Amino acid sequence: MTAKQTPLYDTHLRYGGRMVEFGGWQLPVQYSGIKEEHQSVRTAAGLFDVSHMGEVTVGGREALAFLQKLVTNDVAKLGSNQVLYTPMCYPCGGTVDDLLVYKQEEGSYLLVINAANIEKDWNWMLEVAEGFAVELGNVSDQTAQLALQGPLAAGVLAKLTGAPLDRLSYYRFFPEVDVAGKQVLVSRTGYTGEDGFELYCKPDEAVHLWEALMAAGSPLGLLPCGLGCRDTLRFEVCFPLYGHELSRDISPVEAGIGMFVKLDKGDFIGCNPLREQKERGPKRKIVGFEMLDRGVARGGYSVWVDGSQAGVVTTGSYSPSLNKNLGLALVDAGYAETGKTLAIEIRGKQLAARIIAKPFYKRGGK
Repeated sequence: MTAKQTPLYDTHLRYGGRMVEFGGWQLPVQYSGIKEEHQSVRTAAGLFDVSHMGEVTVGGREALAFLQKLVTNDVAKLGSNQVLYTPMCYPCGGTVDDLLVYKQEEGSYLLVINAANIEKDWNWMLEVAEGFAVELGNVSDQTAQLALQGPLAAGVLAKLTGAPLDRLSYYRFFPEVDVAGKQVLVSRTGYTGEDGFELYCKPDEAVHLWEALMAAGSPLGLLPCGLGCRDTLRFEVCFPLYGHELSRDISPVEAGIGMFVKLDKGDFIGCNPLREQKERGPKRKIVGFEMLDRGVARGGYSVWVDGSQAGVVTTGSYSPSLNKNLGLALVDAGYAETGKTLAIEIRGKQLAARIIAKPFYKRGGK
């Protein structure tokens, strides 16, 4: 099957993007280089094409009841123009996906889901929707999305809009504002650990907005950014990535995001297994580690403690902000203590590592 292209495909090529296939899409892995783009987001600003992400509308009389059944977090607590992060689970407690819920108004929501999971999530939602008075719409192909991230992001965006960005707090959105002459939804969320905004627009407006943002931001140090630094940025702040720290076989509680599983909101899919994991403690946990020996851990490498296999690396990378080789691993809970020494098997050798606190990086300091 041919990989899909976002509306910005030709723009990426023009900016020197090195294209790779990711989740069935042709996307830039880097432009000037992962390390340079990473540091740009940490110190100035970066612009990402995230048009491959999926969008689903949820409306109707029982929209809230449907969402409360579907996801683990408490959607009832959302006010209008507010955003909620939540896992979505199978009856076994394993994860279907993690997503954002945008409450547009009473009975009207927008869900933002991971690109590689669009078809699977859509089919799952249709299955769960049976028996609810709810209307679902898969509007993924009718929506493009840009992410502007970094400490100078607000300054860049302010050049293109009269919207009061200083009044837009974290995990809130403006449903329709003028940005560079186009009407877009602007939210203040992100996947990098820095301040930032998402701009949702029509696909045929994406190039115009990209160019306007680059023109406004280049004097401030804005760089176009690819998937490579998107991953190193989210990894440093220990945000889970579906297929790595979350999966059908890894629950939100095991992944360390049990705070987004609200057991007091009423019944939801996966409620009982997740309740048991929260009350008794999970048998496995995602931990952070730093390499003590020279070597870079990668996803899938085995983790050993005292000669026994204790788990598996879910993500491993060099950290540009901290200048260290770090990793995340799913290990047996009995070994998940900060300071504990591990061995990571890299190319047939067991190299020393140590469990450290998460997140590795915090905004405004290390």
